[in-house]
Amino acid sequence: MSDQQNQAGASRGRQAAVGFILVSVWLDVLSLGVIIPVFAPLIQRFKGGDAAAAGVYIGLFATVWALAQFFGAPILGALSDRFGCRPVLLISLFGLAFDYLLMAFAPNLGWLFVGRVLSGVTAAGMAVASAYIADVTPPEKRAGTFGLIGAAWGVGFIVGPAIGGFLGDINLRLPFVGAAALTLIGALYGLFVLPESLKPENRAPFAWTKANPVGSLSFLASHRELLTLSSMNFLLQLAHNVLPTIFVLYASNRYGWSLAATGSALALTGVCNIIVQGLLVKQVVARVGEWGAVLAGLVFGGLGFAIYGLAPTGQFFLLGTPVFALIGLFGPGFQGLVTRRVSASEQGRLQGANASLSGMAGVIAPTMFGYTYAWFVGAGHPYVPGSAFLLAAGLHALAALIAVVVMARAPRAARTAA
Repeated sequence: MSDQQNQAGASRGRQAAVGFILVSVWLDVLSLGVIIPVFAPLIQRFKGGDAAAAGVYIGLFATVWALAQFFGAPILGALSDRFGCRPVLLISLFGLAFDYLLMAFAPNLGWLFVGRVLSGVTAAGMAVASAYIADVTPPEKRAGTFGLIGAAWGVGFIVGPAIGGFLGDINLRLPFVGAAALTLIGALYGLFVLPESLKPENRAPFAWTKANPVGSLSFLASHRELLTLSSMNFLLQLAHNVLPTIFVLYASNRYGWSLAATGSALALTGVCNIIVQGLLVKQVVARVGEWGAVLAGLVFGGLGFAIYGLAPTGQFFLLGTPVFALIGLFGPGFQGLVTRRVSASEQGRLQGANASLSGMAGVIAPTMFGYTYAWFVGAGHPYVPGSAFLLAAGLHALAALIAVVVMARAPRAARTAA
């Protein structure tokens, strides 16, 4: 009876920990979404209303943010394997709250730039949250739990910009204060509620040779199929960056959409993503396994991008949204596969390595998609306004091909169960 009570207590503890991570992710994404509507106008204000100069700085800030994540994620991941996920996650959350306050009261563009760098580093704490989930969730349940995280992310991304727009109409600085308050609430909640997930016997020593992007790639290459799986994730992340890079420009120029219309389209994408992550992931993984979910996410995501690139009208574009939303099957299946392939003492390094690759994708994508779009709508070139989305679809096709090859080489049991 006492063993059953202990098991029941452990189960409740895991549920409470997962609940905190879901709340933490939601608050983190909510706070990020709050500043989206006002970040560009604030930069433009610092540049005296010069829209062209502001555009240059917006691109620069996006690149620097991704670079900060590229270098910061492996460090936080290695630290979580050494000291546990709880202290690293809490430090990241408190640091992010401080960073939002720094940006709220930044007196000039230089201080805003510093805040953006810090934001990129602390945002890498999301990798630690993923490592925490891997620590407290049995392997067979991880895909479903990561699906819930994706749903929490989608809710935060829908609600955040709406709150930010409302606060921004009052004062451009106010959303940053709101983001700081939301993040601080999450940090304080974790400080008093969150238990440590990583047992002392599973901790690994910290070494700078591990806590860098090169060491991360070496780590991925040292485990069976891990580098191949992570390369698929990198291609997906690279493709996904087409949306923040050129979506607004593409939709306004090709379909004549207003900013309100583009915002509504993004909200529709978020709603569909919540449905997929919250309601479909468990059923799909149970029926076709984690490999099947990965392949389905890549195929449907690629089809969605192709529809976006070929859509002759805005209405046709929106028809692609439910198809594209099935890309949400990839992440939970991917996390279920990769977390099985490393030990309990390596989950932080794993998540840090993949977050670093996501940062690299964020560095490359704006230039790649921006120049692709510009070239195919420029004078003297073939007019293909959806070229950037078609390129994203091609990246998905390449990732899907890699998945098929790896699945064909894997034993049948591994393909269905893992």
